[in-house]
Amino acid sequence: MKQIHNYINGALTPPLSGNYMDGYDPASGEVYSQVPDSDASDVEAAVEAAEAAFAEWAATSIDERSRIMMRIADLIEENLDDLAKAESLDNGKPIWLAKRVDIPRASSNMRFFAQAITQFSTQAHEMTNAINYTLRQPLGVVGTISPWNLPLYLFTWKIAPAIAAGNCVVAKPSEVTPMSAFLLSEICMAAGLPKGVLNIVHGDGLKVGAELTKHPKVKAISFTGSTRVGAEIAKVAAPVFKKVSLEMGGKNPNIIFADCDYNKMLKTTMRSSFANQGQICLCGSRIYVEETIYEKFKADFVERTKALKVGHPADETSRMGAIVSKPHYEKILSCIEFAKEEGGKILTGGEAIFPKGYEKGYYIAPTIIEGLPNNCRTNQEEIFGPVVTIMPFKTEEEALELANGTNYGLSSTVWTENLSRANRFAKNLHAGIVWVNTWLLRDLRTPFGGVKSSGVGREGGFEALRFFTEPKNVCIQF
Repeated sequence: MKQIHNYINGALTPPLSGNYMDGYDPASGEVYSQVPDSDASDVEAAVEAAEAAFAEWAATSIDERSRIMMRIADLIEENLDDLAKAESLDNGKPIWLAKRVDIPRASSNMRFFAQAITQFSTQAHEMTNAINYTLRQPLGVVGTISPWNLPLYLFTWKIAPAIAAGNCVVAKPSEVTPMSAFLLSEICMAAGLPKGVLNIVHGDGLKVGAELTKHPKVKAISFTGSTRVGAEIAKVAAPVFKKVSLEMGGKNPNIIFADCDYNKMLKTTMRSSFANQGQICLCGSRIYVEETIYEKFKADFVERTKALKVGHPADETSRMGAIVSKPHYEKILSCIEFAKEEGGKILTGGEAIFPKGYEKGYYIAPTIIEGLPNNCRTNQEEIFGPVVTIMPFKTEEEALELANGTNYGLSSTVWTENLSRANRFAKNLHAGIVWVNTWLLRDLRTPFGGVKSSGVGREGGFEALRFFTEPKNVCIQF
């Protein structure tokens, strides 16, 4: 039984209350770890450590901050196998996927912002008798709250720009998937990150996330998670003028025109539908297909989906692993049942799977549903699992109306070889990200985030460094 510790003031520490929660392996359904059940006292200790470290860290040269972060990136790469196994054990994703995507991206996040801070510039404005220049200064103590679907990937996506900009961080990883963040704390110690610069407090949302959000010394909150929790954070932060960056849910459309590169589209749509068991906020869960190729697409998509192997994450032939937790597993199955009640036809999947030897694990067959109207609950609410709906359309106007017909607006995917159409859709889709003839192709320099109920603010590139700094104008008269 692995016991996880908080990372406060440069040391691994048990929760002050002495209380722990069970950590589950979703592939087997068995308890495998003890996770700190931290509370306000642990948050307070972490904030105090961050506050004490801030002045020195903010005064540390950019080159030195960059050097330490590059060392963290190197150590993440050196520990690829152990981190990937931990990610898979916590999350249920195939180990090969964690090795190929999650852990390399975590290293890239640290490396990118280690370099980006050395290129982060400010503006100067000359007047006839004066000069104005802008300083961008770190905020102080900031909080980050990251989700369970891409644990280390999104954990580092937040802490990297924060510490690069000179802030000290109190970070809350998901209590469902804490292991890779725990291993990162050991890496930070080995890399020589000064004590108090990064503090990691494990625990649930009410005891840790809410306390972190309302703490008066925490100047900003960067959050990725559900729209419901994001709204609660916004309520708390707004009256005290605390900066917030909220990356929330998605119900992303995948719009397929008949003139697309069909084979490339089909291969990519399999990924965008079911990667990480559909537990990626960017997955395309609503698939709209031009009427002339709808029947062909349906047949081919169903055939390929039926061939996907769902199995234990350690099996290299498994294309899909386990759902992250029992509550989420049960939620997804209930959503499928509700889709049937709404009149949806299950073309494939729609049921739990019980791999031999792992019958207590949380496995669900990839599911395709047809025959639902766009305004039904299944097409309006985020399921966040291996469940997609498909629907035909006749015209561009109809496709655009269907795609924009939700309260979400995180990402969209458009498949067409018509350049004019691609540009029209990119301009008119209500989404923070539009992929044309691709999916999940990311340049870390670009802004990342959504509109409507999908978020407030942007992460990535200099947008993240701007969020974690405060601009100050200095005007000097000649």
